[in-house]
Amino acid sequence: MSHQTGINADAELLDFLGKHKQDQRLLKIAIEAEKLVLVDHKAPQQSWEEDYDAMVLSSVEEKMPTYIFYRLDSINDLGYEWIYIVYSPDFAPVREKMLYAATRATLRKLFGGGQIREEVFGTVPSDISLEGYKSHVVSQNAAVPLTFAEEELKMVKETETNHHINVNSKHQTVQGISFPISDEAIEKIEQMKSGSINYVQLAIDTNNETINLDNCLDTSVENLNSRFPLDHARYHLFLYKHSHEGDYLESIVFLYTMPGYKCPIKERMLYSSCKSTLLDVLEKMMGLTILRKVT
Repeated sequence: MSHQTGINADAELLDFLGKHKQDQRLLKIAIEAEKLVLVDHKAPQQSWEEDYDAMVLSSVEEKMPTYIFYRLDSINDLGYEWIYIVYSPDFAPVREKMLYAATRATLRKLFGGGQIREEVFGTVPSDISLEGYKSHVVSQNAAVPLTFAEEELKMVKETETNHHINVNSKHQTVQGISFPISDEAIEKIEQMKSGSINYVQLAIDTNNETINLDNCLDTSVENLNSRFPLDHARYHLFLYKHSHEGDYLESIVFLYTMPGYKCPIKERMLYSSCKSTLLDVLEKMMGLTILRKVT
């Protein structure tokens, strides 16, 4: 079978893999004269961990790449499981390193990828020692660092349950993430609805999962920006008093402010996830007419 590098397994290697590999603890394979050849093989002596360092470390040379298949004691549906070790020391000739790298997948397929439990690459003996192998396994099983977007999605999934909303002593269940609104906040929202105050700022208590009143001092359009915290997210309701084509109007504007990465991930996610359900409560349950939503 021909491959991209033109490297084929010789007849002896093919025969050995077909008849004897399950009886072996270690197989050492190299590229010689443009062929994959069996260089050495070792039978089990003790457990795989007890055999490991003595067999593996004695099979590598200082400046020569090599392939090693090391048999574990665990079994899957295809037989014993193996570690596939690709050793390519830094000081090996460049051509040799390139040749071994290019033939790596070919040999894996030839051996039988379904029997390979782990694949380890090393440039120094410590990389492929028993300690190095165990460190590799730990790193492979460790949680992959999440991107910012993945972290936010994870937070949404962890918090995406139905909560009860307390509005005027009524308990309602709405779809999505929603937290109870404090009585004090409800009182000030009602005052805005009647026109007696023109500004309400709401904050999420991330520990108790409630939405509370944070500020209700009257403000002007010009000073509205000064009410936006620089280190925390907030919801704002502003009663905008203005005239349009000669008519006097009072319009409620909803604003959601988020100062970016200065906020903890949990806070960013909770504000983002609670926004829609909060608006549902304000409009449908409290009868607030919100002219514009700035989010």
